[in-house]
Amino acid sequence: MLLSVATSLDGHIDDANPSRLILSGAEDLDRVDAERAAADAILVGAATIAADDPRLLVRSADRRAERLAHGRPASPIKVAITRSGRGLDPSAQFFTMGDGEKLVYALAAAPAVPDLQRRLAGLATVVDAPDLPSVLADLAARGVARLMVEGGTRTTTAFLTSGLVDELQVVVAPLVVGDPAAPRLAAAAVDRMELVDLRRVGDCALLVYRPPQP
Repeated sequence: MLLSVATSLDGHIDDANPSRLILSGAEDLDRVDAERAAADAILVGAATIAADDPRLLVRSADRRAERLAHGRPASPIKVAITRSGRGLDPSAQFFTMGDGEKLVYALAAAPAVPDLQRRLAGLATVVDAPDLPSVLADLAARGVARLMVEGGTRTTTAFLTSGLVDELQVVVAPLVVGDPAAPRLAAAAVDRMELVDLRRVGDCALLVYRPPQP
């Protein structure tokens, strides 16, 4: 499982303003698009859908065509996780853009499942899942071999602290947010990881980490 995130020099993934802070440059956005094209599914948290309204589609026409030529959908399966059922607006681009499959996992929120199924009828398949390992197991059963996780402090923290990340890609942008209230990469301690790659992408730095091998 790949976790992809962009941060400021002081470790923030956004600022505290209502509008989204774009941290990556054009070169890195293209790199992320290539990672999306290589994935079977892309996962975000409900808070990211509410705050950023992402489309989560492969942007490059050539990459979409290559996926189709290999018998795959133009863009990966879209996956959302929620703990309360709130923040998932049926009019969000997550649901309205793209013809591919969309899945919503309700984590330990069984009472929210009937309401989500009603509100998202015809837009997404709602699955009751007690925890993140159950989400990954269900995705694997659906044929998802490569999952890409994007966005949100709560989501990145949950995957990192659960030890479920196989590779962490952090793009560091050359700016400082300087606001303690702004969301960060993680909201809890994470064990030391191994740096396996470091390179320049436009005006940003890409750092690739993996968990230490036993």
